[in-house]
Amino acid sequence: MKILFACGGTAGHINPALSIADALCRRYPDTEVLFAGNPKGMEARLVPKAGYPFAPIEVAGIQRRVSLENVRRNARALWLLAKSGARAKKIIREFHPDIVMGTGGYASGPVVRKAHQLGYRTITHEQNAFPGVTTKLLAPHADRVLIAMEGARKRLRLEDESKLVFTGNPVREAVLTADRDAARRSLGVGENVCIVSFGGSLGAQRVNEAIAEVMAWHRGQKGFHHIHATGSYDYEDFLAALGKEGVVREGNPHLDVREYIDNMPTCLAAADLVICRAGAITLSELECAGRASILIPSPNVAENHQYHNAMELVNRDAALILEEKDLTGAALIERIQSLAGAPGRLEEIGRNAAAMAVRDANDRIIREITRLANR
Repeated sequence: MKILFACGGTAGHINPALSIADALCRRYPDTEVLFAGNPKGMEARLVPKAGYPFAPIEVAGIQRRVSLENVRRNARALWLLAKSGARAKKIIREFHPDIVMGTGGYASGPVVRKAHQLGYRTITHEQNAFPGVTTKLLAPHADRVLIAMEGARKRLRLEDESKLVFTGNPVREAVLTADRDAARRSLGVGENVCIVSFGGSLGAQRVNEAIAEVMAWHRGQKGFHHIHATGSYDYEDFLAALGKEGVVREGNPHLDVREYIDNMPTCLAAADLVICRAGAITLSELECAGRASILIPSPNVAENHQYHNAMELVNRDAALILEEKDLTGAALIERIQSLAGAPGRLEEIGRNAAAMAVRDANDRIIREITRLANR
């Protein structure tokens, strides 16, 4: 089988495609895979690093805020869009796939659309509760529309609802298999409540400011082990903020500050509480790990989709939400106390999150791919 993936823009679009490709190749070793994406996007680095061939197709998004600079950007985006059809056709014709699958991002639009026009079988996968513009445009024409959150179903009004299939989001195998006791031993957590916090790979200033106050609060508390990732841009500023709060890290093994968490499956396994954004893949990993969380949706995303993602869990008592407009150190501390101070509450929320988990998402997605390829 030959499959062409089209994705890009963010890791939330790219990593699901990589996970599906890995699972397909493990199950069917003769599978041929090609990725199409923006040569200037994150996918141009992540895809070759994962060992897959990459076909560049230059695209750009439409900027919604009105400004002179955005007028220029949008003019260029429209010019690239006009060119993208011919480039997509060339990629598809040369590779001649059995299936073309889009997992989101600007690159998936022209590729999946052109594949449909050329008569190839197409699939689109939506990770979020609030479908993106690309998914909404492609869904009526795709042969299969896979969704990861039930909230997306009511927002995708399709004439043929039989092609809409709930699969969940692919989750890293290491998250599913990590051992909690071993993880806590390796991180030196002991009997403490383990908090893991992060604002994304690049960081988030408001999250970091609030976490600095939380770590200052830890000084008067016992029983906490806190791992925080500042992001690559904010590490030095965060350390300076801790210094202003009078927090001394040296000699305190229970304050673990990093730029980036490169052993996330281990940290999730060890955690009792996670404080983070509400990206779709992050939430799927929290569910599979069965962890309580305080979610701070990013307000700087299209359609405010992280808020809708977070509410999928909040409405099932599987997480707490703290919107960024209300985010302060004091508000965050209050929520931590309400969870950690109530016997069994962290475990209860974790169980509710685990009840939402889809642990076989890759199997479900591969089943739809193979059914469509063999039709």
